[in-house]
Amino acid sequence: MSKFHCRFGCIKPTLYKKNLIAELLGKICLLLSDKKEIRFPVELNKRLKNAKPDQLNNIELICNGTGLHWPDLDEDLSVVGILEGKYGAE
Repeated sequence: MSKFHCRFGCIKPTLYKKNLIAELLGKICLLLSDKKEIRFPVELNKRLKNAKPDQLNNIELICNGTGLHWPDLDEDLSVVGILEGKYGAE
């Protein structure tokens, strides 16, 4: 897996599916391969904020683990984008 360069420096944002969860408290939680945890409120994303818990929990890893896909919601986010504060269209 290649590394990505962004304003946060050089990172390798690979996710482990068993650690990828949507909390009932309205946050998406990601555990990166370097053990850093990222959380963001679902209300920051137009499609995620109106989703049911089972739709939020149905997450697929895409692009060799550098992206997230919610098939029930037709929503994709990149890990690098999330790190940069880009949570999709509002």
